[in-house]
Amino acid sequence: MGYRGKVVERERARELRAQAWTLQEIADELGVGKGSVSVWVRDVEFVPKPRSTARKRGPNALQRRKAAEIEELSDEGRRRIGTLSERDLLIAGAALYAGEGAKTDGAVKLANSDPRMIGIFCQWLRTFFEVDESRLRVSLYLHRGLDLEEAITFWSSLTSIPASQFTKPYRAVPDPSIRRSKHPMGCPAIVYSCSRTHRAVMGLVEALLS
Repeated sequence: MGYRGKVVERERARELRAQAWTLQEIADELGVGKGSVSVWVRDVEFVPKPRSTARKRGPNALQRRKAAEIEELSDEGRRRIGTLSERDLLIAGAALYAGEGAKTDGAVKLANSDPRMIGIFCQWLRTFFEVDESRLRVSLYLHRGLDLEEAITFWSSLTSIPASQFTKPYRAVPDPSIRRSKHPMGCPAIVYSCSRTHRAVMGLVEALLS
């Protein structure tokens, strides 16, 4: 959906937060994750409701069915995937790069805000290619107003790339007409400047797509 995805939900979430709804209440009402709600409404001012001793209303039947189905199918997905073999990881990484990686010759580069994607990519790159760790770089895209030091620490720990190898970050000015939510840790691009490695990566991509 891109940046404009779930605009209606975001706006409704902000309205409800201004009315002092809790994050969980908003998530249940809109059928979205509590984490998404937290990001959408983080700057909304509200007066907290006084604590009540009344019993909290639980999810309705539709919400319970949805939650049960999500849990069931997540478990099924984990069973079907199982533990990745080395060949599975090779193919998964090639597919990830085919969709998200830079195709211009000269450098292996992949940007994604999902830590799981970045983690898989780094594991794949180090497993199947001879990587000179000193040549790895991280280019961080982070909205102004977010904690740069915290973001660098987070991605450095996840990728095992020293903070000293992070390039000057791009501090974006958020445009509220496009989106209100911001990735709290930003979006990193992992860059490895090596033409031979990039050509080897593209060889795998070509083999996968042929």
